[in-house]
Amino acid sequence: MATPTHRLIAIAAACDVAAVLLFVAVGRRSHDEGGTVVTGVLSVAAPFLIALAVGWVAAQAWRAPIAWRTSLIIWPVTVAVGMALRRFAFDRGTATSFIVVASVATGLLLLGWRLVARRIIARPTSEPPTAR
Repeated sequence: MATPTHRLIAIAAACDVAAVLLFVAVGRRSHDEGGTVVTGVLSVAAPFLIALAVGWVAAQAWRAPIAWRTSLIIWPVTVAVGMALRRFAFDRGTATSFIVVASVATGLLLLGWRLVARRIIARPTSEPPTAR
């Protein structure tokens, strides 16, 4: 596979950040958490965003940002490190049900956008000529 462009790496990083923020925003909304939306989402997302950065380093995601191998490293690292940071550094809860929901949701989001991206990239750019 060709070396990814800086643009693809930046888009992949932005999609991963958006996936984590979406997970947190939907979770906060479903629990009717009050407060300022932006600061509320960022304060809950912080351990997972830090963990996402750790996952990027662990996977060396800049080398193949939309590869399955990359996502299969980023996803569990984001959940495991995020939960550990949430519990020990941010003094927040890590109930078993939350771990399960976070694992499934972040998995769907982090792997899902990559699946869509790979299908878009794999599409032919033009129709082949028809035989006459």
